[in-house]
Amino acid sequence: MFMLYGNISFNFELLNRGTIMRFETISFEIKDRVGTLTMNRPDEANALNAQMARELFEVSVLCSRDKSLGAVVVTANGKMFNAGGDLKEFDNPPGGRQDEHLSRVASDLHNAIIRFQYMDAPVIMAVNGTAAGGGFSIALSGDYILASDKAKFISAYTASGLTPDGSSTYFLAKHVGLLRAKELFLTNKMLSAEEAKQWGFVNEVVVHASLTTRAKELASQIASGPTKAYGGVKRMLLSSFSSPIESQLDNETRHIVGTMDTHDGPHGLNAFLNKEKPRFTGS
Repeated sequence: MFMLYGNISFNFELLNRGTIMRFETISFEIKDRVGTLTMNRPDEANALNAQMARELFEVSVLCSRDKSLGAVVVTANGKMFNAGGDLKEFDNPPGGRQDEHLSRVASDLHNAIIRFQYMDAPVIMAVNGTAAGGGFSIALSGDYILASDKAKFISAYTASGLTPDGSSTYFLAKHVGLLRAKELFLTNKMLSAEEAKQWGFVNEVVVHASLTTRAKELASQIASGPTKAYGGVKRMLLSSFSSPIESQLDNETRHIVGTMDTHDGPHGLNAFLNKEKPRFTGS
């Protein structure tokens, strides 16, 4: 099955046989129901430029439409996860208008994050190095955040006279509380991977050499689970801080009833009652 988006034609069948799609700034492949998105500007510290923001958006469209996906891993080549926005490009953007350029970059990045948030497949961040600025925000948007023991985290926005983007003002306070979020944004304090775990926005810290293996292991485990139920969990949690309890409980009712219209809901219930291991299909 082909999907045409922009100037790129996506072949889902080839992707699901492990074909790697190479863009200008990232690569993406799907193998055994797991998508792997790798940011690939190592000589530029994987800094987020307009091209990367656009390509992240294009891959998010692909992922949100591919119902075979069970998990997505986001990582990077090189020593840095992502150093944040490409400030050289922002200072001298194509076309000359800084405000318009920043608006396009932020719009593409934000639309990518929104699609990753609302799709069923969980997103695993495999943070291989420093995540700063926009890279910090991207890391925070994951559903499960793995970090190498060499990773570091810093907001860095206000150090350049900028305000945060990329969802960090949405997620950070939810993870660590309002006062600690303000501390990181106002002081640009850098945290190690272990400190980030203690603060509450990293799930797991692993030895650097084991990061890829652990990310694949976790992604495989999640991809073999009830993907539609995972999607329901993701979307309900997004609204849990803003919905009144009545609305949230109505939401829970709709979702748990909806699982009975899937393959995995009735199958999982039957397997539990019969003390059997369920064989989820993600459908």
